[in-house]
Amino acid sequence: MNVHLEALEPRLVWQHFRTLCNTPRPSGHEAALVATLEAWADSQGLPHDRDEFGNLRICKPATPGCESAPGIVLQGHLDMVAQANAGHDHDFTRDPIQTYEKDGWLFADGTTLGADNGLGVAAILAVLEDPALTHGPLEALFTLEEETSMGGALNLAENWLEGSLLLNLDSEDRGQVYIGCAGGADVVVNAQLPSTALQDNEQVVSLALTGLKGGHSGMDIDKPLGNANRLLVRVLWALEAFGARLINYHGGTLRNAIPREAFAQIALPTDELDAALAMVETLADTLKAELGSGDSNMALTAERVERADAEPLTRDASAMLLAALHAAPCGVERMSADVPGVVETSNNLGVLSVENGRFHLCALVRSLHDSATDAMAGRFQALFGLMGARVKVENGYPGWVPNPQSPLLATFNARHAALMGREPEVKVIHAGLECGILGSKYPQLDMISFGPLIRGAHSPAERVEIASVAEFWEMLRDFIETLANSR
Repeated sequence: MNVHLEALEPRLVWQHFRTLCNTPRPSGHEAALVATLEAWADSQGLPHDRDEFGNLRICKPATPGCESAPGIVLQGHLDMVAQANAGHDHDFTRDPIQTYEKDGWLFADGTTLGADNGLGVAAILAVLEDPALTHGPLEALFTLEEETSMGGALNLAENWLEGSLLLNLDSEDRGQVYIGCAGGADVVVNAQLPSTALQDNEQVVSLALTGLKGGHSGMDIDKPLGNANRLLVRVLWALEAFGARLINYHGGTLRNAIPREAFAQIALPTDELDAALAMVETLADTLKAELGSGDSNMALTAERVERADAEPLTRDASAMLLAALHAAPCGVERMSADVPGVVETSNNLGVLSVENGRFHLCALVRSLHDSATDAMAGRFQALFGLMGARVKVENGYPGWVPNPQSPLLATFNARHAALMGREPEVKVIHAGLECGILGSKYPQLDMISFGPLIRGAHSPAERVEIASVAEFWEMLRDFIETLANSR
């Protein structure tokens, strides 16, 4: 599988990435990959251990003469986002990722690629294997379940890591280095809503909103992209004026991916049917005009169907739920006043379902300020509490407070300028890098994050620029050698 990756340069990195593509690793299913890496570490004579949660550490002693250099922790997460295009049959727990090259980029066939964070992991393994690299003491830390809950970082053992410097390789822009990130929390809403039988004067209609690009709910939240849940709820709210009752709803699959598709069934009074369907056609044109070139392939369809999959919600319950969802925060809430061009606070309506009267919502709130994360989560609690729903705030994680005076950053800037001809852009990212959590557990760590150029993460459009991987590898090797000689 993916034999063509063996021919790409730097060969050592791409060989390891091929292993990652061939080993299924969606969040929560990293065990096979962990076992593969442990066997590989044994073959290399490298000691390894796991903490209680299952995070994996592989160590490599310093090059002779570099034992007094500062210890470096090279960190990445093993799991990947599992997203496939509609109609593409792929079992992420069993099937390898199929890759192909086009115009200097590497893609996956119909699925997410796993370059996030697979290329960072591959580069770490290449560092451990590279016999020509001069380095100080190295610890490779591979965490679990980053994409779903940050579980690996949140449950990382304390007093385990020994290094004083940490290189997180989970960033996605060439020529940039990250020194801060947003924190976040999941807001999970559940309710059992009353329903009544379909009436003789009601017609069942299925609605589908498809064709959106999707994307990363942090890094892409400020882009002109549609959120399928936000848009279809808007349509349903408009249809509520015709007496529509919601039967079921399914939209989004991951709380940290901007939803690309959403589907619903409603019951409409027969005498309002024609007017309601005409409204849907009008809204389709309206939404396409609003989205413009940012999401030009959006499609909204409505069709009559013979039977309902379940009983419709009562008129009051349906109206109350759609009102709450229509009012719920979604997208960018506030831009940072201190870091120009960076989102401060946002929310993604990630996963939404109604089935047999059971309502479920999982939203992901992010902010550079932990207090703003709490405040946004509190708004969800207040809003959905009005309808008697159970609202929980889970999997909270702290942000990474920037340190522009970091000695590690100063060294990286100097080496980047020497190698690439210019200093990197120093950035703060509106996404949940694990650095904030790791820094809370190991406050002595001086940290930065960098990586190759990846676009479309968390969607089947995910791709990595092949040339940027070589640049990333060159920078990583040089930086490790520079730190080894800084003792």
